[in-house]
Amino acid sequence: MQRYGDYYRGRRVMITGGLGFIGSNLARRLADLGAQVLLVDSMIPDYGGNLHNIAGYEERLRVNLSDVRNVNSLRHLVQDQEIIFNLAGQVSHIDSMNDPRTDLEINCRSQLDILEACRQHNVAVRIVYAGTRQIYGRPHYLPVDEAHPVRPVDVNGVNKRAGEMYHLLYCDVYGIRSTVLRLTNTYGPRMLMRHNRQGFLPWFVRQAIEGQTIRLFGSGEQRRDMNEVSDVVEAFLLVGAVEETIGQVYNLGHPQAISLLEIVEILMELCPGSDYRLVPFPEEKRRIDIGDYWGDYRKLREAVGWEPAVSPREGLERMVRYYQEHGHHYWEVTPPPDLEDRARGDVTVGQRSLDR
Repeated sequence: MQRYGDYYRGRRVMITGGLGFIGSNLARRLADLGAQVLLVDSMIPDYGGNLHNIAGYEERLRVNLSDVRNVNSLRHLVQDQEIIFNLAGQVSHIDSMNDPRTDLEINCRSQLDILEACRQHNVAVRIVYAGTRQIYGRPHYLPVDEAHPVRPVDVNGVNKRAGEMYHLLYCDVYGIRSTVLRLTNTYGPRMLMRHNRQGFLPWFVRQAIEGQTIRLFGSGEQRRDMNEVSDVVEAFLLVGAVEETIGQVYNLGHPQAISLLEIVEILMELCPGSDYRLVPFPEEKRRIDIGDYWGDYRKLREAVGWEPAVSPREGLERMVRYYQEHGHHYWEVTPPPDLEDRARGDVTVGQRSLDR
């Protein structure tokens, strides 16, 4: 699958949300490829930033603890970067309904601020934006392709749609070379595990490891496609290295749609002692549930040759093994080194300070 060769060697790459789940996995891979990587993260505990995510890579990465809502910091951070993987976001659908203004600030306004900073200070930068299949809402047909109607069922989907449209607009009008990847259910090592507001899967895994009873809403027959994080990282790297993807939107997906009940049954095999029970949907979740979903990723495959390599069972085995060993770093999160410094956006872990 790999078509980028030495493309990333020596390149200056910034990852927003870089200490989070996907961002940290991407950062480790880029470091292995020889890139000069800067991670930008607010380290808000409920959003998934975790310094353990870069354990063993501390001296190979630079980390700036800064919030993307800090416009002054953004203006400095984007300068001289060759590629930005823009993954910063508020991803909880429930939180977006309970606190829509914060979701608006992070997933909409801050995306505009990032692009404005690039327009003013680094118009030549290459950007790959992490979108979401949530913008489609409840599928009209399956698999869902990029031409599917867009009708989000929650505030998060609306703001993420705005975020991707800003990236496409700035590409068309200002020539900022942006691409949008619409991610589906991504899972694997380094996910947030403290609470159950960022999707069902990490919470299922934690409950299984702890030998708890997994609460499965409805019948459990809802089917979803899932991408193990290493496959998602590969998609970002491929798209970032191929100029023909600029200005395009691509779905991710998996050829094997799997029911939530099948996922739970695999987890019970991997974690003897756990079990499950079916429970009614809580009203707040039922209102925004999308039912069955799996995506059509043919456009991405044809553009860059991407194909998911990890099966659901293999991916769940990897995830369970990781948290059985490292779970104590994820059940509770260590606060950032200095909250005052974080507010100034000038804490750096690794090679050297960026802002001092």
